[in-house]
Amino acid sequence: MKKLSGKIALVTGAGQGVGQGIALSLAKEGALVAVAGRTLRKCEETCEQIQELGGKSIAISMDVKDPKSLSTGVEHVVGELGGLNILVNNAQEIALGTLNKITDEAFEAGWQSGPLATLRLMRLCYPHLKGDGVIINLASTAAKRWDMSGYGPYAAVKEATRSLSRAAACEWGPDNIRCNVVLPHAKSPSLEWWMNNNPDEAEAFVKAIPMRRVGECESDIGRVVASLCSDDMRYINGQSIAVDGGQAFMG
Repeated sequence: MKKLSGKIALVTGAGQGVGQGIALSLAKEGALVAVAGRTLRKCEETCEQIQELGGKSIAISMDVKDPKSLSTGVEHVVGELGGLNILVNNAQEIALGTLNKITDEAFEAGWQSGPLATLRLMRLCYPHLKGDGVIINLASTAAKRWDMSGYGPYAAVKEATRSLSRAAACEWGPDNIRCNVVLPHAKSPSLEWWMNNNPDEAEAFVKAIPMRRVGECESDIGRVVASLCSDDMRYINGQSIAVDGGQAFMG
């Protein structure tokens, strides 16, 4: 029997990259997956891949910066699939730039799509997760960089997500809801763009990874998330786990 058979999962930003890799991994372990994202066609393409694997999924158009869209999306998942056991908050607009150059609008978008959207979705899903729920929030090791220049705003919103996750683990643990954080290095479209546009820094970045490679969205990141959602990891709660080939030290 697959580890997540009968479980129902909602994954945001699952139309591509890390979110897609997570959705595929959850489906391979038997979960019914609600694939959510701003671009419905991309979500449908992820669903098609899941169906080719013999899994079941639905595509949902969801703008994580829109509270109404979040509420409608959760209602749709619960109504269509019959409940909710797993929430993965992956969608995030990236706010990169130095402190003097980052615009208020870019930082606000990072905040709204990151920690604020995460908090909203966790609260919306809370009633459905009580009893056997798992929340996985995606953050970043950016705050542990050797040089934080240009990464302060991005790291700030990701660290806020980590703090909210720790609070959820403590406050909702008595309800048998676990909340953990995964901090990945993966070949997402955004990271590939950054590496292509910053070749010298990207070379140094890869050299700083002990395993000397960037992770795969599904086989490296998705599988970790699927494992964390299973009963094999039922006593892991409130942790931030860097899935980055050993680059960051999260102590």
